Amino acid sequence: MKNTKSIKNWADDDKPREKLLTKGVSALSNAELVAILIGSGTKDLSAVDLAKEILNNAENNINILGKKNVKELTKHKGIGEAKAITIVAALELGRRRKADENKITKITSSNDVYTLFFPLLSDLQHEEFWILTLNRSNKVINKHRISQGGLSATIIDNKLIFNFILADLASSLILCHNHPSGNIQPSENDKQITNKIKQASKLFDITLLDHIIITQTKYFRFADANIL
Repeated sequence: MKNTKSIKNWADDDKPREKLLTKGVSALSNAELVAILIGSGTKDLSAVDLAKEILNNAENNINILGKKNVKELTKHKGIGEAKAITIVAALELGRRRKADENKITKITSSNDVYTLFFPLLSDLQHEEFWILTLNRSNKVINKHRISQGGLSATIIDNKLIFNFILADLASSLILCHNHPSGNIQPSENDKQITNKIKQASKLFDITLLDHIIITQTKYFRFADANIL
């Protein structure tokens, strides 16, 4: 019996790939785009129906889908490791494209730091700690990931931080890390780490300008809270 659910049996105007070619990528729904990534569905579901199921599990939110890992995606019947990897890779490319669009060469405000790091940190389910090195004119020299850890903490190696700072010949730096929990307030550990790096920076005549905590919707600035 012919499988009427299969996209092969649809009218050409309804097939996601053909629709993309004739009407443009913007004409496709999120489900149709995901369907192109996974290529095929199951015996009972077309690729589009399977894509809708995946999106529904992510509250029909691409940002939430972007946080899913391979293991979580393969829980869906019809999504093997290869298809899950394709979805994860595609969403990571989207993140990197956004990061490239937000190229900032000079820091003039805390919002510049937020804009620079938001694409890198906002979707992560674990904490990452980064530093931004700057010259005397506050132009960006480089950004370095120092560590990554669990849901609520990461271990900071001060020696590694200063290796990067000295190698970059930086005059100042900004610290940045994310809180996957969404809680924007700094922990006591965050405050202690910041103070420790600030005191060590003085020995090298380097200024710690700020420490930014990023969540998916907002950020916290140590300098604004007078705890730097």
